[in-house]
Amino acid sequence: MHPSTLDEAPLVREPRHAPVAHLLRGGVIEGVHHGSVVVLDADGRIGFRLGDVEAAFYPRSALKPVQATAMVRAGLPLEGALLSLAAASHSGEERHLAGARRILELAGLTEDHLRNVPDLPYDPAVRDAWVRAGRLPSRLVQNCSGKHAAMLYTCRLNGWSLDDYLDPAHPLQQVIAETVADLSGQRVAHVSVDGCGAPLFAVSLHGLARAAARITTAAPGAPEARVADAMREHAEMASGATRDVAALMRAVPGLLAKDGFEGVQVAALPDGRAVAVKISDGANRARVPVAAAALARAGVDPGLLTAFAGEPLLGGGEPVGCVRLVPELAADPLTICA
Repeated sequence: MHPSTLDEAPLVREPRHAPVAHLLRGGVIEGVHHGSVVVLDADGRIGFRLGDVEAAFYPRSALKPVQATAMVRAGLPLEGALLSLAAASHSGEERHLAGARRILELAGLTEDHLRNVPDLPYDPAVRDAWVRAGRLPSRLVQNCSGKHAAMLYTCRLNGWSLDDYLDPAHPLQQVIAETVADLSGQRVAHVSVDGCGAPLFAVSLHGLARAAARITTAAPGAPEARVADAMREHAEMASGATRDVAALMRAVPGLLAKDGFEGVQVAALPDGRAVAVKISDGANRARVPVAAAALARAGVDPGLLTAFAGEPLLGGGEPVGCVRLVPELAADPLTICA
């Protein structure tokens, strides 16, 4: 998209979130999750909205498919599982570590070149096993290592400097910023730093959904389509064996989905229908059922989404409640408690 055709950057303001789900215990509302939801029809128009979908916000790791697309546009030759890993917030499983090492090897680099923060594995079971084995935090096991390895590989292929690849002024990050604007259809509102150390670009929730739709509707073989195909075909590499986002892509044919810290979810279908969700308090327990309800609003068969309606709330080890969607969003087949 030519810069002159981009929408203006979304406003940086306090988001006007709305209630999206209630925490129900024993028939009493114990808590309220606020957030925002947007559903795009196949023609790109907004078919449903709740809350504030136009304020600037940080997509966090839900932006990774866009970052991966930018790198492929810049010459990154990865395909399949390794390209999926480049767009991943991985769980720290051995296959993720092996994949990140392989990307670095292809670039002629090592783990020492990574500039993401050292961390423990993201998946709780994998993390516990890692700690029991006496292993320390590392850059390779941190959930963004695939993206960072791919960033380094892209820099090596283009002759760009390596030590400062996370500087927003670096050629790589400039390419990524341009791709964020192109796919979202709007100018970037603000630039900050993500948890892993990479630049983080603020767009609107509407813009994030638009970007996902652009990726899933791209022509076969285009950089966007290569990223979408890789993530859908290797969903566990883009997340992990036990992660809800991988299960969602397996459950809904053709769906591309990506989660992000602080309660962000984006998903899109091959015909351009797309949803984006932001939970104000960052709670995953609301993100998953709200995203499922948004997909039902987009026309996905609710029968494919029942596993994502949310976990029962327990009291004394027994179900006593749930996260119940607000009436504006709810689809009856996704309700798991009265």
